[in-house]
Amino acid sequence: MASRIADSLFAFTGPQQCLPRVPKLAASSARVSPGVYAVKPIDLLLKGRTHRSRRCVAPVKRRIGCIKAVAAPVAPPSADSAEDREQLAESYGFRQIGEDLPENVTLKDIMDTLPKEVFEIDDLKALKSVLISVTSYTLGLFMIAKSPWYLLPLAWAWTGTAITGFFVIGHDCAHKSFSKNKLVEDIVGTLAFLPLVYPYEPWRFKHDRHHAKTNMLVHDTAWQPVPPEEFESSPVMRKAIIFGYGPIRPWLSIAHWVNWHFNLKKFRASEVNRVKISLACVFAFMAVGWPLIVYKVGILGWVKFWLMPWLGYHFWMSTFTMVHHTAPHIPFKPADEWNAAQAQLNGTVHCDYPSWIEILCHDINVHIPHHISPRIPSYNLRAAHESIQENWGKYTNLATWNWRLMKTIMTVCHVYDKEENYIPFDRLAPEESQPITFLKKAMPNYTA
Repeated sequence: MASRIADSLFAFTGPQQCLPRVPKLAASSARVSPGVYAVKPIDLLLKGRTHRSRRCVAPVKRRIGCIKAVAAPVAPPSADSAEDREQLAESYGFRQIGEDLPENVTLKDIMDTLPKEVFEIDDLKALKSVLISVTSYTLGLFMIAKSPWYLLPLAWAWTGTAITGFFVIGHDCAHKSFSKNKLVEDIVGTLAFLPLVYPYEPWRFKHDRHHAKTNMLVHDTAWQPVPPEEFESSPVMRKAIIFGYGPIRPWLSIAHWVNWHFNLKKFRASEVNRVKISLACVFAFMAVGWPLIVYKVGILGWVKFWLMPWLGYHFWMSTFTMVHHTAPHIPFKPADEWNAAQAQLNGTVHCDYPSWIEILCHDINVHIPHHISPRIPSYNLRAAHESIQENWGKYTNLATWNWRLMKTIMTVCHVYDKEENYIPFDRLAPEESQPITFLKKAMPNYTA
């Protein structure tokens, strides 16, 4: 049972089972949009109220009697309605919800509009990003050492954000967009991941799947909707899932770290040797680095200087990846309905954060061009984004980080449904969804 609960908490990394199909709605006079679905203003859901629909689908067979509610899909708005998209954007916390990308547009069509310069690797700019991360991390450790106890949370927040920059550097190395020398990329990527005790090669192999299968049901290795059959499999499982996708969701990347990167059985035979090298590096860092920290500053010092910044890094890791691809209007699709260009352009979110976060994290949240081509170095993402906005801007999803955006994701985007994309936990199991009810009451709902 414990392993089943763990696998459910790891569901955002790609559920291991096929998801059941829900019957399609009868055809209506309005053209059905594959990407944007109408719910009555999301504020109703955020306040814990459900909405009524003029059409209902037959309930999925229930093995567990405590699930009280049945999802009711709502007729989608016309994809041509700018007014509907503006209303949905406002209610979800977005600046813009993009129009649906035409079926005949390919990734190559989009890439062909990008300036060639955005693909160019500049070793000096790459070195600059390393200096920014090393300097900001060193400053963070100094702040932790010198801060009084009541300022430590600020020091931890800075330092956790700084080591997130290390992850982005390793991320560029994994995509072969950091250096023209591939051996340098492997060395720098491995070293950049060591303070995070993240094995570089296992992460690289799994992350490549995320780019190849973005927002594809079952196959994407990033956030996935909860499969209905997992949610209803047992009361214990359901409570674990609700808590995992509720209050602890901003740290659920820790589950991804444990589940995906340390089990050799999850990798192809051709990958295993490189995986073993990365695991050896990580275990060596833990065997040498952690005891040295404890020897110098004690167990509490290890918590103070390493664990708390590491938890700060995972907050950003979870939050960034959630925001990049999770919203009520962004569908996850089965393989036979999936379209690469739609998933990468329509299914990826550009989100602006405060400038200090953008600088320390090397513009990783300028994310749409990164999904159009992972070979674009992080220092060229903004130029690529400007080009995409000029040529494809009406199809893009844009946001500035705000509480309503996070509240929408954490209290609405839960269980997979083919028609609505997501069904909130408290519509399926209201009596067990106290963590979601708490979030709805406790989280702010403003966008400013």
